Amino acid sequence: MTTSRPSGRQFPADFLWGSATASYQIEGAAAEDGRGPSIWDTFSATPGKVLNGDTGAVAIDHYHRTAEDVALMKAHGLHAYRFSIAWPRIQPTGSGAVNQKGLDFYSRLVDQLVEAGIDPVVTLYHWDLPQALEDAGGWPARDTAYRFADYAAVVAEALGDRVKIWTTLNEPWCSAYLGYASGVHAPGRENHADSLAAVHHLNLAHGLGGRAVREIVGAETQLSITLNLHVTRAASTSPEDIDAKRRIDGLANGVFLGPLLDGAYPADVLADTAEITDWSFVQDGDLETINTGIDVLGVNYYSTGMVRKSQTPRVPGDGTPGPDGHKSSPLSPWPGTDDIEWMAMPGPHTAMGWNIDPEGLTELLLDLHAAYPGLPLAITENGAAFDDEVTPDGRVHDERRVSYLHDHIDAVGVAMDKGVDVRGYFVWSLFDNFEWAYGYDRRFGIVRVDYDTLERTRKDSSYWYAELVRTGAIPSVESAPELG
Repeated sequence: MTTSRPSGRQFPADFLWGSATASYQIEGAAAEDGRGPSIWDTFSATPGKVLNGDTGAVAIDHYHRTAEDVALMKAHGLHAYRFSIAWPRIQPTGSGAVNQKGLDFYSRLVDQLVEAGIDPVVTLYHWDLPQALEDAGGWPARDTAYRFADYAAVVAEALGDRVKIWTTLNEPWCSAYLGYASGVHAPGRENHADSLAAVHHLNLAHGLGGRAVREIVGAETQLSITLNLHVTRAASTSPEDIDAKRRIDGLANGVFLGPLLDGAYPADVLADTAEITDWSFVQDGDLETINTGIDVLGVNYYSTGMVRKSQTPRVPGDGTPGPDGHKSSPLSPWPGTDDIEWMAMPGPHTAMGWNIDPEGLTELLLDLHAAYPGLPLAITENGAAFDDEVTPDGRVHDERRVSYLHDHIDAVGVAMDKGVDVRGYFVWSLFDNFEWAYGYDRRFGIVRVDYDTLERTRKDSSYWYAELVRTGAIPSVESAPELG
């Protein structure tokens, strides 16, 4: 993969450079020190749910290798590290008694980050719901949002003296639709009405949890939520294809941005889904709670999609792939869209099968700026999985990943040139790790992990990113092998 974008773009001195991970993907120690089971423990232990039968029981053993991993972060010069808290490590059943050993683990991590000069950025929920709460109804149940607020308060009390940047949820789209509609993510349920109820209760959890954090941490709180907003294009200018894009935009973006920033669900989404649910789970006062205000919007971006109105609506269970690379069997993750067809995107592609389209990131940032001009943004995830190879001398020359990062970071700069307020960029991911339903088959890390020995090895992209952080200027792709 080559790039036609220029190198050398200079970012502001106060631009926040970081990296991101998620608890279930890296921690391991799944049954240690009082941690309870999560929906991902259950899901990954169910035959046929995760590629190769992989689980996160050990992952990359970050729980026992925290000091080593923080040292690697410091070696990169990271300004910030975005990590998630494992809810079942704090409250093994999702409510009630607090597991002090779990809090102590994250307190030690935060202390080590602060000592290394790295700002801790906490994500309270990155998909590992305590199994006991799923047994009680999961995210389609309203009570889960209240339990989340209680949990958020516990974590804020423990870490709020040292953590100022708080993210409530990571990618609620995935939690709601992949978890409760298509069932390709934990907990593996397949019900479109449940998925829309989950959308609302995740939104409500953000509002309730965000208010709890603010009340405890105080005026210095920087509150955020991270969304995987979709960049979807119509396959043609026909009214049918344009309407297909409108419907997907509503389910992908509008049901989160609307209540979060406008204080209402989009009327067209309510109308489009009326045959699936009457939205009676939205109660008086909910929208005001969700619209609590944020200090920065986290944006996760990987690829783009294209849709058209299908002449032959798909049959549920036909295995048609969706834009996220997952099979949509037995149900599509998109409620009420069986008459919409996702088009194959031209390459190049990553190992996930996702198309590489840096211009889509610029487009997304410009669209958000146009809709919400006063809202600061941060790229909280961006990166690529490729089939890395280790050379005989132990190096990983991942030029395609370097090119991907080079072009997407430049795309952020293009948006900033046009007035978009972007405050930071977090590469996904710092380490190779458990990639959800793909197990350990997809490698996103700028640091390679040998899954047999758990040895960490910096890839060329790691040295390249460290140079970017050091100088604030985008290095050339060609320089990456020499930087190590």
